[in-house]
Amino acid sequence: MAGRQFRYFVVFADMRTGSNYLEENINLFPDLTSYGELFNPHFVGGPKKDNMFGIDLGARQKDPITLLDAMCTANPDEMPGFRFFGDHDPRVLARCLEDRDCAKVILTRNPLDSYVSRKIAAVTNQWRLTNVKHQKTAMIDFDAQEFSEYLERLQEFQLRLLNGLQTSGQTAFYINYDDIGSLDVINGLARFLGSNHQIPSLSRKLKKQNPASLESKVANFVAMIGALGDMDLMGLNSAPSFEPRRGASVPQYVAGDKAALLFMPIKAAPGAAVVDWIKAHETALGGAALLGEFSQKSLREWLRSRRDFQSITVVRHPVARAYFAFCTYILPAHQATYQDIRKVLIREFKIGIPKNDADATGYDLAAHKAAFLDFLGFLKKSLAGQTNLRVDAAWASQSAVLKGFSGVMSPMHIVKEQDLATTCAYIEDICGFPGGRKIEAPELPFAPFSLSQIYDPEIEKKTREIYVRDYLNFGFGDWEG
Repeated sequence: MAGRQFRYFVVFADMRTGSNYLEENINLFPDLTSYGELFNPHFVGGPKKDNMFGIDLGARQKDPITLLDAMCTANPDEMPGFRFFGDHDPRVLARCLEDRDCAKVILTRNPLDSYVSRKIAAVTNQWRLTNVKHQKTAMIDFDAQEFSEYLERLQEFQLRLLNGLQTSGQTAFYINYDDIGSLDVINGLARFLGSNHQIPSLSRKLKKQNPASLESKVANFVAMIGALGDMDLMGLNSAPSFEPRRGASVPQYVAGDKAALLFMPIKAAPGAAVVDWIKAHETALGGAALLGEFSQKSLREWLRSRRDFQSITVVRHPVARAYFAFCTYILPAHQATYQDIRKVLIREFKIGIPKNDADATGYDLAAHKAAFLDFLGFLKKSLAGQTNLRVDAAWASQSAVLKGFSGVMSPMHIVKEQDLATTCAYIEDICGFPGGRKIEAPELPFAPFSLSQIYDPEIEKKTREIYVRDYLNFGFGDWEG
């Protein structure tokens, strides 16, 4: 394809947005080929595949650009491409966004439809449908908190794409889920990519899996409508959030109704102690329950109605926080949310934790310390954008989390863990609340060994290399236990 404008293309999408069907139609053009999810953390191209263009998972993990280059040079008579989701290798995302030889296609879908479709697929274990006789159906329960978190992840990815295109002076071909069934649109996409061909009809292989209305697919449909009414769905483009910048995490905030106190938690930092403290004051003032699962709209309403409010966030020493994240989210084999990351850490980063609870025999103090040191090694690469895994909120720098908060509001009080009781007493005095509310000791991770049993200068040094800004911004010294 000599003389073409682009060398390769990428379809930026997410699960349940119709990317499989779009890819199938792209592949109908003789001079276009999409090779699937080349940079999915768990396979290469598609499920059960671990090698493409002579590059296997291990080699791709070390240098994903080698796979990108191999794809581009494999067949000079075609324009190659691939699908890329928000949880795929961020190193490839950075490369593609800055590369003007890469044609960008951005596929979007109504987030609610994608969310419901994904939950149904998870229940039925049917991710593709080629024969309607084999169609499986199910009703799912809408979870407002889960949907809010899904929206936030989607926001991070969409804003990262937008920012990358804007700052580099590029544009993309935008296509909505509702348009992937249009022959004219697909042929228009092919012209954008530089194809010399047009197709007479679209593929009929894949079938729409859940064509019914949302009301027939969501068991708690009425409750869902009520929850959606409180969400700021049109504010998806209002707050930039990508690593090293983060989202504002508004749904995680906790506040009193009668007690004008707002807590903005940082994951893997103290949380329960502050919530209990606010709850004690709320109860004393005759309040029934704390408020949570905020949207930006409901948060603004809370702020406007309580002009004398106090807001607080608590930061934890980076060593203690990294250890809390490791012991709480990575070490346990039963943490469903982190199972995929855990598997990659064991397989690719050789972190020596038990694969399951039954394998814990022999996991002694020395093994635990070695595993934590290896985890710190992973964190250093993760925050530097050198891995194919997301930078989770549990180990993102606290400086980045606070910067994410600032997209909506900044906390009035940023408190070190050891100063929590003193600061809470100060806030009580400002608000005129009765003092003496006991601040429980912040929760410790459920771990086979305490941090003090393994801590040494090497752990401190490695942690400082990872969280330089946190040590500087919050004035942390060496961890003292």
